[in-house]
Amino acid sequence: MRHFSNGTLQINRLAILGLILIMITSACSNFRKIEKSEDWRVKYEAGLNYFAKKDYYRSSILFEQILPIVRGLPEGEKVEFNLAYCQYYERLYLLASDQFKTFYETYGRSSFAEEANFMYAYSLYVSSPDHNKDQSSSIEAMNAMQNFLNRYPGSQYMSQAVDVITTSQQKLEQKGFENARQYLKLRMYGAAVESLDNFKQNFPDSKYLEQAAYLKVEAEYLLANQSIPSKQLERYNATLEYYKELVDNFPNSSYLKDAERYYSESLSKVNKLKKYKS
Repeated sequence: MRHFSNGTLQINRLAILGLILIMITSACSNFRKIEKSEDWRVKYEAGLNYFAKKDYYRSSILFEQILPIVRGLPEGEKVEFNLAYCQYYERLYLLASDQFKTFYETYGRSSFAEEANFMYAYSLYVSSPDHNKDQSSSIEAMNAMQNFLNRYPGSQYMSQAVDVITTSQQKLEQKGFENARQYLKLRMYGAAVESLDNFKQNFPDSKYLEQAAYLKVEAEYLLANQSIPSKQLERYNATLEYYKELVDNFPNSSYLKDAERYYSESLSKVNKLKKYKS
């Protein structure tokens, strides 16, 4: 068995690092030569080569340089399509969505048009933030994907498109519910009731409807409690109605016990207020 001293190992490591550095320098130097070339065909072939190697950064640089030249030529279609994917893989999703859109609008008869149309919507989808942030991009992605399905009803991407729409809908649903609940936490009870009403209208099949129905009882009761005397009777009566809606729609609800307390206290307040008025 051969034994190597620490000094020999260190020299070997330095040699390997030096070789890697030379390779990187050579690759960079070669790319700079291609980038400075005045022959767009050289950049086109190199761009395709970098794309095949998944070097999307270098590929996109070359494609962007020659795009104005090749637009309208047979090579232009591949350049625009691959450039969109370069941006997508570089996680520049909004740029990619614009590029995919430009592609299918420019090359509507291309064999890649359907894929580009799908990727336009999908890029918008992956750019959308978590549910607790602004969901404008989720709405845009959902609409774009629905338009895609309308245009290509038998598409090979149909399953993925449906998943995008469903997931985007769920994010909007969760955002809407948490917005309504936030009003309650902030003690803005009137706004909470209105927001919960809007939530029910916007998401009639939501999994949060039961909880929303309970929160509406709670919010209306707390609103009545802090109201001026002339508004209290109306709002306690509304609490009673919201409780009945909860019972009618969710007779086995786990929230009934807590809701009953608001119902009982509201009923007692209503009777007292009626006595006082009479």
